Amino acid sequence: MEFSSKLIESAVNEFSKLPGIGKKTALRLVLHLLKQDENFTTDIAQSLTDMRQNIKYCKKCHNISDEEVCNICKSHKRDNSIICLVEDTRDVLAIENTSQYNGLYHVLGGIISPIEGIGPEDLNIDSLMERVSNSDSEVKEIIFGLSPTMEGDTTAFYISKKVKQFGIKTSTIARGIPIGGELEYADEITLGRSIVSRTAYE
Repeated sequence: MEFSSKLIESAVNEFSKLPGIGKKTALRLVLHLLKQDENFTTDIAQSLTDMRQNIKYCKKCHNISDEEVCNICKSHKRDNSIICLVEDTRDVLAIENTSQYNGLYHVLGGIISPIEGIGPEDLNIDSLMERVSNSDSEVKEIIFGLSPTMEGDTTAFYISKKVKQFGIKTSTIARGIPIGGELEYADEITLGRSIVSRTAYE
């Protein structure tokens, strides 16, 4: 792709690094920004800079947050006896959008995948153990809200063995989610029913 401006080319190259954005889409976005008021582009740039510099991760559940403890963990309206274990923040957002779950979360930050060199020590499993083993813990159930893939099942199996000693019930979301599918792409009705119809994990 030929560009009449090095500045345009540089901007297109940066936009095209985003997932799902090719060079043609990147060019359309850049040209759109060029037509807008300068403040529009400045506001976008500033919001991205603020996000990158000020975003935090909840010290309890590892969800993305503006503060040390996220709004979900701080809420008195949530059921503290249930923790839904998810791979990343996108899954928290997907489940929250169903309005079918009122417990807490724990974001693992990935799943066990030997092929990619990701082991249990690379995930937020130790902090989960601290949450459930704490003498003040109210946790009675852990829901495995992981994508139904081989890696997801391996991760669930590993963690279920770890928490068994605490007498905590473990369950997994009902397999209304396609095998091999990613949780974030599931429609809200299917995902909501999967949470409500969760089954015991064995």
